[in-house]
Amino acid sequence: MARYTGAVCRMCRREGAKLFLKGERCYSDKCSVTRRAYAPGQHGQNRKKITEYGIQLREKQKARRYYGVLESQFEGYFDAAERKPGMTGQNLLRILESRLDNVVYRLGLATSRAEARQLVVHGHYTVNGKRVNIPSYQVKEGDVVAVCEKSRGSEKFKAIVETCGSRPVPMWLDMNKETLEAKVVRLPNREDIDLDVQELLIVEYYSK
Repeated sequence: MARYTGAVCRMCRREGAKLFLKGERCYSDKCSVTRRAYAPGQHGQNRKKITEYGIQLREKQKARRYYGVLESQFEGYFDAAERKPGMTGQNLLRILESRLDNVVYRLGLATSRAEARQLVVHGHYTVNGKRVNIPSYQVKEGDVVAVCEKSRGSEKFKAIVETCGSRPVPMWLDMNKETLEAKVVRLPNREDIDLDVQELLIVEYYSK
């Protein structure tokens, strides 16, 4: 399964925004964006005039990196969003939010989307009582996502719950922290997605 294995803090610095790719580190003074608020590389501090295309590209890259998907995956999601009724940009964000690894992260059952992806691959979560190890699995309204019975007592999950317990759970998910399971009440609307992404620019990028 293909995935990015480079330094993730460079991606945040390149986009000039916190993408929350390293869990608790992103909330601390050690965050690279806080310490070095300029693009990585030899010419990172040089000011360059950015074109309209460049603005659209950066917005697309920011969204793709938020969710940790590869270029081909992102293009596939955009094609699927175009085929759905409604606004393409909002459809795209809804599809990305509905990925199982993102849902696990939103529920506070992982410290970052990267960790959520790894834990899903290792089979620590179930959907409607069946173990699912595919991070891109699309949850649907009414689905119940839970930590596997064998995993609940592990020190790993005890630490995760203690660390992420203060993170707010979005309204479209109904979380039971006692049983470590949650129901997908509905699919997310745009106002439920708190990411600083202008989806219209992404639509314009792919419309060229």
